[in-house]
Amino acid sequence: MNENMMKVNWIGIYTFLRKGMKRTFRVAIQTLVAPVVSSALYIFIFGTVIGTKIDDFAGVPYISFVFPGILMLAIINASFSSASSALYFLRWGRGLEEILIAPLSYTEMIIGLLSESLGRALLVAFLILGVGSLFGAVQLVNPIMFVFYVLAIAAIFGSLGMLVALWAESFEQLQVMNTFVITPLTYLGGIFYSITFLPELAAKITLLNPFFYFADGIRSSMIGYSEANSEVGLVVIVGLAVFLVGLVKYLFSIGWKIRY
Repeated sequence: MNENMMKVNWIGIYTFLRKGMKRTFRVAIQTLVAPVVSSALYIFIFGTVIGTKIDDFAGVPYISFVFPGILMLAIINASFSSASSALYFLRWGRGLEEILIAPLSYTEMIIGLLSESLGRALLVAFLILGVGSLFGAVQLVNPIMFVFYVLAIAAIFGSLGMLVALWAESFEQLQVMNTFVITPLTYLGGIFYSITFLPELAAKITLLNPFFYFADGIRSSMIGYSEANSEVGLVVIVGLAVFLVGLVKYLFSIGWKIRY
């Protein structure tokens, strides 16, 4: 492999990121304000209305226990919608054809597209942390692992968003995965309750839900309490991220829905 092929087109990747961040701030009401407001309502309901009537759990107030799940929900929605809409509009507007002739490898294109998802997810996460702090819901025992989990989960759902954007043939189809798969699995993944509250069979089924490990990972980094095997959780999260990014790269390399 010659030297030119080993070089990374950082300018191209940065251009993707800059364009994505500009798009994020251009429609900030939708991309940043809306998830923060929704999360604030969740925090208010579970912290002020319900949380005050529930005893502390795992040594922390109930709102501190459910807050990581609320945060995860916002991260998932931000990263998925960012990647799916960005790639779909590139396909729809034929902008992807111009990118394909640019001096960018498929890996660089995917990193560039994912960078917006990761950037938006981090922005949303820290904005919601700020709101949660106002309600006294935030604890952060391991900031480094917190950032790791946010980025890993954003990479998973950014990749999933790109897969849906490649598959979709209409704007309505962009929401199919979110409506029928992501949302149900999220709410069944223990974001608002402890797995110890469930009957034995339901608890075992929950352990098969990858969303449980997403929420548990963020929770462990924030309050230091974990209900899952942390090693299993890391394998699930890293494994899904690598698999989905690899699948996106494979589909790009064969030109599925991007070359006509």
